[in-house]
Amino acid sequence: MKKHTLHDYFLLLALCGITSFVRAETLVEVTPVRPVAKVVPHVDTIHGDIRVDNYFWLRERDNPEVLEYLNAENAYTEALMRHTEALQETLYHEMLSRIKETDLSVPEKIDNYYYYSRTEEDKQYRIYCRKKGSLDAEEEIILDQNVLAQDKDYFEIGVLSVSPNHELLIYSTDTVGSERYTLRIKNLTTGKLFDEEIPHTGYSVAWANDNKTFFYTLIDQTKRPYVLYRHVLGTNPEQDELVYHEADSTFWLHVSRTKSRKYLIIDTGSRTSSEVYYLNADTPTEAFELIHPRQKKVEYFVDHHDEQFYILTNENAENYKVMVVSTDNPGKKNWKEYIAHRDSVKIESIDAFKERLVVYEREKGLPTIRIIYLKIEETHYVEFPEPVYNYWLTGNREYNTNLLRFMYTSLVTPRSVFDYNMSTRTRELKKQYEVLGGYDPSQYQSERIFARASDGTKVPISFVYKKGLRKDGSAPLLLYGYGAYGSSWDPYFSSNRLSILDRGCIYAIAHIRGGGEMGRYWYEQGKLFNKMNTFTDFIACAKHLINQEYTSADKLVISGGSAGGLVIGAAINLRPELFEVAVADLPFVDLMNTMLDPTIPLTVLEYDEWGDPNKEDNYYYMKSYSPYDNVTAQDYPNILITAGLYDSRVQYWEAAKWTAKLRALKTDMNVLLLKMNMESGHLGASGRYDFLRDIAFEYAFIIDILGLKK
Repeated sequence: MKKHTLHDYFLLLALCGITSFVRAETLVEVTPVRPVAKVVPHVDTIHGDIRVDNYFWLRERDNPEVLEYLNAENAYTEALMRHTEALQETLYHEMLSRIKETDLSVPEKIDNYYYYSRTEEDKQYRIYCRKKGSLDAEEEIILDQNVLAQDKDYFEIGVLSVSPNHELLIYSTDTVGSERYTLRIKNLTTGKLFDEEIPHTGYSVAWANDNKTFFYTLIDQTKRPYVLYRHVLGTNPEQDELVYHEADSTFWLHVSRTKSRKYLIIDTGSRTSSEVYYLNADTPTEAFELIHPRQKKVEYFVDHHDEQFYILTNENAENYKVMVVSTDNPGKKNWKEYIAHRDSVKIESIDAFKERLVVYEREKGLPTIRIIYLKIEETHYVEFPEPVYNYWLTGNREYNTNLLRFMYTSLVTPRSVFDYNMSTRTRELKKQYEVLGGYDPSQYQSERIFARASDGTKVPISFVYKKGLRKDGSAPLLLYGYGAYGSSWDPYFSSNRLSILDRGCIYAIAHIRGGGEMGRYWYEQGKLFNKMNTFTDFIACAKHLINQEYTSADKLVISGGSAGGLVIGAAINLRPELFEVAVADLPFVDLMNTMLDPTIPLTVLEYDEWGDPNKEDNYYYMKSYSPYDNVTAQDYPNILITAGLYDSRVQYWEAAKWTAKLRALKTDMNVLLLKMNMESGHLGASGRYDFLRDIAFEYAFIIDILGLKK
């Protein structure tokens, strides 16, 4: 990309505002609209500190001038990327050519039905299907998203739940990307919809065993699931009975049914504490009962087996332990230890089957599966073939089975569905998702190394590259980071990623503190007053990769989305000279303004993650790393920022304001682009082909800047 010819134009954007652009080979017209910075800026005075925000006005979503500004930014991005359109098409068709467009998932047996989904060539969305009795039976389509999504720019399914007798389907839809869903009920025998529609629902729903009663959550103005209602088919939803109201604004609400189908469970919790209610699924009109009242900094989660509840808790157990208690008297005083706490192993979740308890653990940064045969208390672990890998569960809704289904992958191994026989300890490969075009995993190499953080902590880095790499600093490298909420960003295969690997680029993941890769301690050391560790860990990983000559600063690309965007924003403020390109997707960068506004979705819920800026010590610590607040007059890398106008998790204005402030203050002549999706939310493009085009756009930006093979 030509970096120097448009410098004056950047200055014009920063000083005057933007409206329309026409470019063939060069820019020929610019007509300013208004100053990007408000004449009368927004001013906050808190804890004796004065914060001046020149771009606060960009929060006015319905202001025509804001929409004009965003459209102008998009036009500018389109103009500067126009010379890469052929490259974008090449990348798109490369990625598309590796995908089996007409494909189906591995059917999951539930009672006498086999459920699966499939895709068809040239259709954006999945089709949900089933067969009765055997896989040779006639297919029944229970929901075709492509039909529902006709004439819609965005379409997303929230919940999809079949009744216990398999005759009814609850599903919910979002058509703007706001993650606010409308729930409907379909008769699978007749294909007709029930009259009732329930708007503003959340992500959870649970059927009672009578096949006519179900429970659902509604979300409040901050998108928090806060109330639980009971609905009976054929009745007016406006008359539904309120079952539970979560009054604490820092707590969310979720409803489910146990795998055993005996109990309905209400989970309500914050980032640091929780409580659970239960109800016999055969008696849905009765009241839910509390297992144990919430305690500060104590979490617990419940699963049912036979006449017992197994309880996963972190009370006096940072990495969690498992307790067991009778369903007759499940109060905490009756809990007995079943699996003790271990300093080196974190228990992430538990899963009760009729004969076995499956325990999902994490040791030395890798996820493991422990299986306990309850009858004789015999334990074994599932073995995995590669030193660096990942798995996640898929299906497993049957209670009385000895099969455990999981998806296995690594940086070089495509997604592979296995049925693991917990009795014989053998596995059957049910499907490995094809990578068309002759992908050969033996041509690629994955590794895990460790960088040393500023405080001496060893931080894992997983990476993959095409064999033949010269370790002389000449290779481009894309380093991804997240590091929040205790979420582990484990290695996984992506056929799309081959488009940069085959152009000589290394792909790496920095497993930085704030995530959960190395146990609960890893999370605690990257949140609240330890949050700076997340950013210094990421920088340490970048420096280590440069020092070990995997790459160099002029070949290093960094990328992160959502909370990972905060990592990118902080890193380029702290050490901009280390990076050539930065890509921030839906970035959470306006930390202070967001966390000071309790009306914004997730704000109050996340005081335990970032801190409560209404408290003085929290405020100054958070401000010390907030990307938007720490933009300064210095050189920055080439930057691509993406966002969605209807994003409810990270508001669109964070990206817009950050872009404007960077334009005004940065002293370099590097490229800065904002790509605002005017139709989507936090999840990005909903259609699979649109999603590929978004990836092609980002890869084209990177390839063009670095001068890689096109």
